[in-house]
Amino acid sequence: MTGAERPAGQHNTLYGIQYLRAFAALAVVVFHAAERSGFAFAIGAAGVDVFFVISGFIMWVIVERRPVSPGRFLIDRIRRIVPIYWLATALMVAGGLAGLFPNLVLTAGHVLASFFFVPLPSPSSGGLWPVLVQGWTLNYEMFFYVVFAACLALPRSFLLPAMVLVFVGLVAIGFAVESSNPLIVTYTRPIILEFVAGMLIGRLWLAGWVPNAFASLVLIVGALVGFALIGILRLPFDEWTCGPLACALVYGTAALETRGRVPRLRLPAVLGDASYSIYLWHTFAISVVAKAGMMLGLASWLVLLASFLVGTLAGLCGYYLIERPLLRGAGGMLKSRNMPA
Repeated sequence: MTGAERPAGQHNTLYGIQYLRAFAALAVVVFHAAERSGFAFAIGAAGVDVFFVISGFIMWVIVERRPVSPGRFLIDRIRRIVPIYWLATALMVAGGLAGLFPNLVLTAGHVLASFFFVPLPSPSSGGLWPVLVQGWTLNYEMFFYVVFAACLALPRSFLLPAMVLVFVGLVAIGFAVESSNPLIVTYTRPIILEFVAGMLIGRLWLAGWVPNAFASLVLIVGALVGFALIGILRLPFDEWTCGPLACALVYGTAALETRGRVPRLRLPAVLGDASYSIYLWHTFAISVVAKAGMMLGLASWLVLLASFLVGTLAGLCGYYLIERPLLRGAGGMLKSRNMPA
């Protein structure tokens, strides 16, 4: 979930994209808090679709502004993502070994696969979840980064066409081939097209192909209304429905900022900065709050509210106490706002 930058000559931080990162992370927090407190907010999971589109958008903008070798690109991404994720996964493993997570079944193969972003069926549920369940999105992120780095070795004019060809080809294979292989099941899902869509939006944005302020607002409001209708009416949804909505939201927001219509708001910007930590750490806090709420006999709505607030606070603490110090310890090679999407 990558950071927000603008073309040379403009301010570096794309505040609108930061706000979207905050929006997406908090939607996932509400989704998990509702799940643990007896409510339904399934549409909150669509925050992942927004993250994936943002990731494609930012990766394109970064390499267009600051050309980088494939090796350097991967090293920067690994330094940004891996240490914090490994720490969170290690805590899950330690908690499982200590009996704190009675439903968590650990095997050496699955733990190793979780650390190295390899999708493998979970011995706990049979689903393709890593030890830290929300890490499933990072399997996709790392796959996107590896393919992106490989395509960086091509002439620059071939980068976007090659990415489109690879990802569309993989999705086509998924439709044509029936397989239970975890790698094929995972990396032929249409959800990977959201990364490419983000790249296309980034190219349009850098080229100045953006709608006017009114049309940008229409895209943003239309996307939010679409998400809201899915949630309120409890309609089925997947990447085919949420992907286009996420694209409209990102494109409209980036375009609106180009028009100078996005204000600088401190709290949403901070939440955007902390979105990766919020995403990784919130479930630990929600589990504790949900169990405490059940023991105390608290009303479900109060458990939901407390879970959301404490989960968000845990992510903020993780950002200030773990993520930022780790980034600074890495030699300051990545700015604090260049975060994975």
